[in-house]
Parts: sequence; structure tokens; C-alpha cells
Amino acid sequence: MNPDRSQRSRPHELLMQLFHSALAAVDPLAVLAPHLPPPPKGRTIVIGAGKAAARMAQAVERHWQGELTGLVATRYGHGAPTRRIEVIEAGHPVPDEASTTAAQRMLALVRGLREDDLVLCLMSGGGSALLSLPAPGITLDDKRELTRRLLASGAPIGEINCVRRHLSAIKGGRLALACHPARVLTLVVSDVPGDDPAVVASGPTIPDGSRAADALALLANYGIAVSPAVRAVLEDATLAAPAPGDARLAGNRAVVIASAQHALDAAAAAARAAGYAPLILSGCMEGEAREVAIVHAGIARQVAAYGQPVAAPCVILSGGETTVTVRGQGRGGRNAEFLLALAVALKGMDGVHAIACDTDGIDGTEDNAGALLDPASLARAALAGVDAGARLRDNDGYGFFAALGDLVVTGPTRTNVNDLRAILIEPGADRLPGR
Repeated sequence: MNPDRSQRSRPHELLMQLFHSALAAVDPLAVLAPHLPPPPKGRTIVIGAGKAAARMAQAVERHWQGELTGLVATRYGHGAPTRRIEVIEAGHPVPDEASTTAAQRMLALVRGLREDDLVLCLMSGGGSALLSLPAPGITLDDKRELTRRLLASGAPIGEINCVRRHLSAIKGGRLALACHPARVLTLVVSDVPGDDPAVVASGPTIPDGSRAADALALLANYGIAVSPAVRAVLEDATLAAPAPGDARLAGNRAVVIASAQHALDAAAAAARAAGYAPLILSGCMEGEAREVAIVHAGIARQVAAYGQPVAAPCVILSGGETTVTVRGQGRGGRNAEFLLALAVALKGMDGVHAIACDTDGIDGTEDNAGALLDPASLARAALAGVDAGARLRDNDGYGFFAALGDLVVTGPTRTNVNDLRAILIEPGADRLPGR
């Protein structure tokens, strides 16, 4: 075995163990059942959308005591076998015709329900693109173009979904209105900082209180031109989403069943069991991936130099969703970009290994969940003729870690609580002079 690879194999194995422990803690099959209500007197209809939707539907079918029928939408390749709940696969992050079909069929499924009926709504990250029905007066192409431009602008997902919500005929609580007078229970696998159920998947069953004027302001802030058709929708008060407190939604509830915090707690427990002190920074990290990496590098150096805020051996953990403002032509999601920027900032610091992965198994639009970093990554890249700084400038984190054989490829995990970052610091890591 290559000695260099042998030396980093144990830290890599531990980091992968932390990641898999986190995934297990937010698997819908493991966490959904305790949140199911008793069967209603009337019908039970299951609807939903997101990268975890098919797995959530499986969990409902496995544990539901009574009759049910339904339909959920998930990303291509993220489906799962079900018997009574139909699964439609559709486009993500840019919606396609299947996204529109799913939304239309879902609205048709819940119309005409009665007070003693129950709608179980299964929502998770990705649902905003997967359940796309443009407001009257605009086309799917209008929404696609705005989505593409917002994604490239570096806008946080919450702001992107605010725009989507106010250009939709189904989001922002509009789907819940179609269910009225049936009771709606929304079970949420949260991928958003703060875990607000109204923000996940743009809240088809939950109004959030934002206004169409907010969407217009966001588009202006990112310098994105607005077509006359889009502006007309955003300025038409008759198309506004229901407000929080709408009497027609009074009996509805939403419960977050899995979140970044659950994943971080599980990773921390696994680290502790392996003899590493865990330090959870936050499950709500946002900002440019490369800037978040610089902050994490600074904390790692403080740990190595002074044993603060925790002494090695330790693992620094964080979650949330960073962004990447695309300026280059390379391949790479936000986790690969974070790790590449971390590598550049740490400059081969001894005793420091890291992983950054998206819990849905897809880093941005690539086929990897993320990647692994070790103290020799920069040196190995240089030997292979790969310039880390140049790859970072080109937004090519994927290419950098692919050249090293250090991509993490899991395939679809069928859950989604956003990113998990873990920085493992061994005793004897680089220390400042005089320490």
C-alpha cells in the first residue's frame, strides 16, 4: 500500500463514519413513524415533494394503520419503491415539465376533500423545483430562467425560494388552501438554516408572511432584470399568497422531523465514541463557501496552537448551506469549493483532516456528495500538476478532488438536511512558535 494513503486511511475512515452516522440519524425510515397521527374518520391523502419525499412515503406506507392514497415528487434518481403512494421524478434544481405535471396532479388530488379527511404532506429540500406550477400569466421557461440566474448569482436558497414562492400557483400556502376544509399535517425534513417549515420547499402548505414586493427587491439586489410578465404577477394583489393566520388554515400543523442539528448531534456522538472531543459550531452556517472555509481554518489553527475552544484530539462540526458565486468554468459544488478553499487556507497543516458533504448525496449538480481533505492533499495535487489556487479561481473543486481520488460518492441518500462539515484535528498538529 502507498504509505501516504495508509497514513491517512484511518482519519478518512473516521470522517466517513461520522458522515454515515449523521445520515442514519436523519433517515426518514428511522424518524418519521413517531410523528404519524391516528387515522382520521375520513380519507387519508398523502402528498409531498423533495429529495426525501420517496423515502418519507415509504415510511408512511410501512407504519400507517389504515387506508391511504397519494402522490409525491422527487428528483430524478431519488425515487424508491412504494405500493400505494405514487412517486413522480422531476427536474432539480431547474424545474421541468414533470415538475409542472406533479403540481397539477397534486392540486387535483386534494380538491373536494371534507372536514373529516386528513392530508399528510411530506416536505423536504428540493421540493421547490420539483413542485413547480407558474402563476397565471408566466411560463415555466420564465421561472427556469430566473432560477438559473439566481443560482449563478450566489443568492442563498431562502432568497431564491422567496422569488419562486411568489411566482407560483401552489407554493406559499396555496396547496393548503386547495386542501381546505381537510386538516393538513406537514412533516418536514428541513434543509434550511433555522428550520422554518414555511421556508422548506417554499412552503406549499405553510404561508411565510413574505410579500411579492420582497421578491422584486431581491431580484433588483442581484441585478436580475424582470420581464413585464413576471413584474405583472408580482404586482397583482389578487395573486398574493395567503397570509399567516388565514382562518382556512387554522387547523393545520407542521412538524420538523429531521434537521441539521439531528445530523450534527449524531456525528458528535460518533466522534466522542471514537475518542475525539466534538465541537459543534452551528447547524445554520451560510455565506460564500470559500469564506466559511477561511473561518473554519482559523478555528483549526487556534485549536492546534492553544487548545481553544477545544483541545485535540477533536472534531469541529458544522452544518447549513453555503453558496458559490460562479465566476469560473470548472465543476464543483459548494462542499468541494469549501474543502478546496480550506486546503489553500491550511497550506498542508499537519494533523488536520476534513470532510464536507451534502446529506442528499449530491454536491450541487455533480455526482458526488462531497470530498475528503488531508494534510498531503496540496502536495499530492502539485505532484499531479494540479494547481489548487487556479482550480479555486475556476470554481473547480470537483476537478481538484477527482484528480486526487478523494471524492465522496454515495449516490442519492433519499434524505436532505443540507451540508455536513467535519474537521478532525489530531494531537501534535502544527503549533505556533513557542507553544
